[in-house]
Amino acid sequence: MSSVLPMSSPGPEPVVAGSYRPISSHLAITPPVSVVIPAMNEAENLPYVFKTLPDWIHEVVLVDGNSTDDTVEVARSLWPGVKVVGQRGKGKGDALISGFEACSGDIIVMVDADGSADGNEIVSYVSALVSGADFAKGSRFANGGGTDDMTLIRRLGNWALCTVVNRKFGARYTDLCYGYNAFWRHCLDKIDLDCTGFEVETLMNIRVVKAGLRVQEIPSHEYLRIHGASNLRAVRDGLRVLRVILQERSNRRALRRERRAALANTLRGEVS
Repeated sequence: MSSVLPMSSPGPEPVVAGSYRPISSHLAITPPVSVVIPAMNEAENLPYVFKTLPDWIHEVVLVDGNSTDDTVEVARSLWPGVKVVGQRGKGKGDALISGFEACSGDIIVMVDADGSADGNEIVSYVSALVSGADFAKGSRFANGGGTDDMTLIRRLGNWALCTVVNRKFGARYTDLCYGYNAFWRHCLDKIDLDCTGFEVETLMNIRVVKAGLRVQEIPSHEYLRIHGASNLRAVRDGLRVLRVILQERSNRRALRRERRAALANTLRGEVS
């Protein structure tokens, strides 16, 4: 899948062979990493976001949701090689799907544009992937994680929805509705994203489990949005997440019925 080169810590400069790219004093990788940032009117927050992005990433893909401020211009001034993609529809899910399609890296990292995510954590996500995981899932509630931006109602809602997913799909998540994740690009062929709103993260988390992909949670700290107001609405988006969970559960049952019917038909054919 990929190559990893251990790096010795002594000395001022790590030794890198061939096309290996150093990401820490102890690790170097060959796969290129793409960072996808969906943004709509986030010009004030982008300087904080880009400041924490590591310089070893392959590309930054900014998905512009028809911003009316200087989001695109600010992004280009901060990261001259940024790849700007115009969002075709509406919603975070639609923006991420557009961004994923534009990525050329083998590893894709999802980062919000509001300044709540620390780009310095990307090394932990990438390390998990090159060590064998298919999907590195950020968690604010894993040991070492945290959040400055969740009300009690949102925290309880996230816990309840996470519990339902764990029980219904056999997952072991500590967090469900969090947008800081990373994965190998080939995973997109197995999870087939088809939703447009904030529930996209939940859909991804369910489908990676249904696909049998190897998931590793990464402790992550969520900070407060720096400027502006969030488009998240706890009740409205919570209901959309619940609807996705129920739909995926229904689809799973239907698939099991189809498989049982196919097996029964095969057995009847062998008997006759």
